[in-house]
Amino acid sequence: MSHLTMIKTFNFRSLSSTNALRKITMTTMLSATVAMSGCSLLSVYKIDLPQGTAITQAQAQKVQVGMNQNQVLYILGSPAIRDTLAPKRWDYIYDYKAGTEGRRKGIADVKNASQHLIVYFDDNGIVTRIEGIDSLPAS
Repeated sequence: MSHLTMIKTFNFRSLSSTNALRKITMTTMLSATVAMSGCSLLSVYKIDLPQGTAITQAQAQKVQVGMNQNQVLYILGSPAIRDTLAPKRWDYIYDYKAGTEGRRKGIADVKNASQHLIVYFDDNGIVTRIEGIDSLPAS
């Protein structure tokens, strides 16, 4: 068999289609890998986790000594803690753990009840004292 005969019998089309198929497969696999890894940037999505009632100083200053419990509920909403052992005290506590979106926006965490408002009532449900307004954000 001569060199010329070998060249004629060898199927160059099958070689080129195999290489083309291999290139397409490798390109598809590489593109899929890059697309899947680029979505999460190798981290898990975390939700923002607010806990409690977010209250500002302006809202807290609307509560005045002499108001009743219904008026306080209307202004501030439900307290985070209504202790059965201390029913004359309502605690408004706010914590915030920034998730993925919060970190992107640069929102800081609020930890360990650093925003803590306490409203005290007498036996008739009238506000006698308010503590913790200074721990709340201005706006």
